[in-house]
Amino acid sequence: MKTADKIAEQAAATLSDPRWAALQARDAGADGSFFYSVRTTGVYCRPSCAARPARPENVAFHDSAAAAERAGFRPCKRCKPDQLSLQEQHAAMVTATCRLIENAETTPTLEQLAKPTGLSPFHFHRIFKAIAGVTPKQYAAAHRASRVRSELGRGSSVTEAIFDAGYNASSRFYESSNQLLGMTPSSYRAGGVDHDIRFAIGECSLGAILVAQSERGVCAILFGDDPDALARDLQDRFPKANLIGGDRAFEQLVATVVGFVEAPALGLDLPLDVRGTAFQQRVWRALRDIPAGATVSYSEIAQRIGSPRAVRAVAGACAANMLAVAIPCHRVVRNDGGLSGYRWGVERKRALLAREAKA
Repeated sequence: MKTADKIAEQAAATLSDPRWAALQARDAGADGSFFYSVRTTGVYCRPSCAARPARPENVAFHDSAAAAERAGFRPCKRCKPDQLSLQEQHAAMVTATCRLIENAETTPTLEQLAKPTGLSPFHFHRIFKAIAGVTPKQYAAAHRASRVRSELGRGSSVTEAIFDAGYNASSRFYESSNQLLGMTPSSYRAGGVDHDIRFAIGECSLGAILVAQSERGVCAILFGDDPDALARDLQDRFPKANLIGGDRAFEQLVATVVGFVEAPALGLDLPLDVRGTAFQQRVWRALRDIPAGATVSYSEIAQRIGSPRAVRAVAGACAANMLAVAIPCHRVVRNDGGLSGYRWGVERKRALLAREAKA
């Protein structure tokens, strides 16, 4: 093969590799997912390296820094690909801080959390929120609430659960207990005993649909193929609650939800019983602001709630949503517009979006 033909073939192979686009864009989000080397310089770099662009025929891609070094390349002195990137350092710092918060008997102050990092409290707070999606204070509150739920679920007394979770006073917990648990702590400890939840299961073009309502509002809208499985899902959440089959008035509520599923232009304005962490509720509020017929990416939602790096956490909040269509997580798509996972199946997501597009 002639030299010119070989160079052209090498260039074509590089240009057809999807990693080339990330390299050209100097995409910091691709850092760590691959590395590239340049034959003419003998070095390897991160995709985001600010070095002079290389010609495609001189570029090779590697899955890891170790692989690039085994191929005989040395690390770039500019982007230091053999060391943690600044983003990775920040992520490790936030992870260590989360473990510190989780293991502390009482919630550390912002100054106490920032001191080991060598950053100012303001700078530390900004980085933590950008990566975790919540502030250190909100993370600590969510962790305490999770510990309370866990302790109550194991049968601990309400007082023991509150103090074991790190609350300094029971009054601090009771101030927010209804939002965190959806009921009194004693009722939650008993599995929802004496807590009435009305529900009914109907049929729509997407399969079976369960609608449940607590005293505060609609607490679940679930899709599925098996009505019995939907009822078991609700029962598993509150094993000792009074699950009451809906009467005619309640079945009208189910009809309203089904009507919205079939004709999104009708709109849906119902009182909701929304339970989740501070971060999840921020995501869910942002989802409810997406108009019917529109879609946004996970990264756009992260930006809207002021946490641009918390894309994975946004996806997790979407997956935790128990209120299908009322909190329209089906309107969130990948950056390229493709449909990603949906709690109730990608085909249902596609069908919902198609209907809204026609509305």
